[in-house]
Amino acid sequence: MKYPIKMIMTDLDGTLLRTDKSISDYTKSVLNNCRKAGIKVVYATARGGSANQVAPPELFDGRITMNGAVAYIDGNVVYNRLIPSQIARPLLAACDRRGLKTASEAGGMHYSNFTVTDIWPDIAYFEIVDFSRHDIDAEKLFAIVQTEEEAAFIENDLPDDLYNHLT
Repeated sequence: MKYPIKMIMTDLDGTLLRTDKSISDYTKSVLNNCRKAGIKVVYATARGGSANQVAPPELFDGRITMNGAVAYIDGNVVYNRLIPSQIARPLLAACDRRGLKTASEAGGMHYSNFTVTDIWPDIAYFEIVDFSRHDIDAEKLFAIVQTEEEAAFIENDLPDDLYNHLT
């Protein structure tokens, strides 16, 4: 039995993007031909707002960003599972008190206790904040850890609703 293809889903980094973080003209033409044939083209990525810089929205019918926290169809949010500030704030504040470089991301803005461009030079928007008063729901939380003890500290303080991904 033959099934018609209705959608193509791809990752960005290490899959659709070349090593220079661009999409080849050939790949762009394939994506456009798929869309002309009625096949939806969607990507899923751990990236947030930076995805639009490397994967122009006009090439895609939808996108899933932030490890699945937010989904878009034709540029409109159709799903989000944000981390409520009342869950994120205690963890971010505890990491800050411990001296960890910490950040949260929401809507393409990074909120941090350090100058994020020192580590991630491509970040366009950030604001240094006091996490003890931070009241913005987050798409993703970040902590720069250097030791196993710091990783264990986060793991021990991590609310049940969240998971830790070390990179």
